[in-house]
Amino acid sequence: MKVTVHNSMSQISRDDWNSLAGNAYPFLRHEFLQLAEETGCVTPDSGWSPRHLTISDGGHLRAAMPLYEKSHSWGEFVFDWAWANAYAEAGLDYYPKLVSAVPFTPAPSSRLLLREPDDIDAAAGLLQAGIALAADTDCSSLHVLFPSAADLPHLQKAELLIRKDCQFHWHNNNYRNFDDFLATFTSVKRKKARRDRRRVKESGIEFRRVKGANIDAQTWSEVYRLISRTFTLRGSMPYYTEDFFRGFSEQIPEGILVILAEIESRPIAAAVFFESDDCLYGRYWGSDGHYDALHFETCYYQGIDYCIDFGKRVFEPGTQGEHKISRGFSPVSTWSAHWLAHPQFSDAVGDYLDDESKHVDRYIEAIDSRTPYKTPADKS
Repeated sequence: MKVTVHNSMSQISRDDWNSLAGNAYPFLRHEFLQLAEETGCVTPDSGWSPRHLTISDGGHLRAAMPLYEKSHSWGEFVFDWAWANAYAEAGLDYYPKLVSAVPFTPAPSSRLLLREPDDIDAAAGLLQAGIALAADTDCSSLHVLFPSAADLPHLQKAELLIRKDCQFHWHNNNYRNFDDFLATFTSVKRKKARRDRRRVKESGIEFRRVKGANIDAQTWSEVYRLISRTFTLRGSMPYYTEDFFRGFSEQIPEGILVILAEIESRPIAAAVFFESDDCLYGRYWGSDGHYDALHFETCYYQGIDYCIDFGKRVFEPGTQGEHKISRGFSPVSTWSAHWLAHPQFSDAVGDYLDDESKHVDRYIEAIDSRTPYKTPADKS
């Protein structure tokens, strides 16, 4: 097996990469990752230096892993600031580090892209190469963020430390329409959801879905203005640029959706979603002011409506946010895996993750009891 480190996605054949990544996740597509680099979102200047790994066999890609050398921990959504602070207090450098992830995208998907799903040797080769690269470049650690369930056995076999967390996802139980979905709620929660939706409608707000092929430059400028305003109020700017969104909608038009909230055809808010054949991913939101219940309607209920209309199996609205529970989203486990070069810190982090995992289990159990869905007792 020949392992190669690439400092740009442009060094890797798009067709070869996509033959491994497939089309199930838009974020793993070569076009997505290369656009992030070409539009300046993912560069050494932004703290993301590409170090993608590939394994070739007979002139064809056998395996690959998206990989970046990082000088900070922003845009990862698996929080290791406490680890970085502990290193600093000990007089050690936590940065640079290596991170296998899709930048700014907390969506679980494969990080070990294998031509053959059961290619144990290739998976081990990618992880060994990542650890060796970390050692050769004085990186403190290697982190694999939001891997798929299929990746976990390989990560465990390579003796990476496994970290557990959770997100809130919506699952489509073959609902005929939104009312059919709400019929699974308790009476109190169902009335609240309908009241929220009614408030938005009574404000004169209407919604328009725009797929990638139909999002022109003017619409993207308006959408980006809205989401930038909301990011600015929080003290930052969107991770992805307007050029990135425009490029993505041109290259993979089937993979992106914008839902516009409008009053008399004037956009007042927008939510940007990515999509695959069976999953919708909520990502960016913005508005030009405060409107009662509009965020929940645009980002969650409109997304659920879309999933029901087009038969999407799962809706992943992003990280955090217990407010999603009352809207019908349920907790699911997510994972990350970590290798730290410093043996004492590795042992300490391992102990911490054992305790943290038990806390996450208790948290998921507690959240499960707060979903709006009817229990067997309610149904009887």
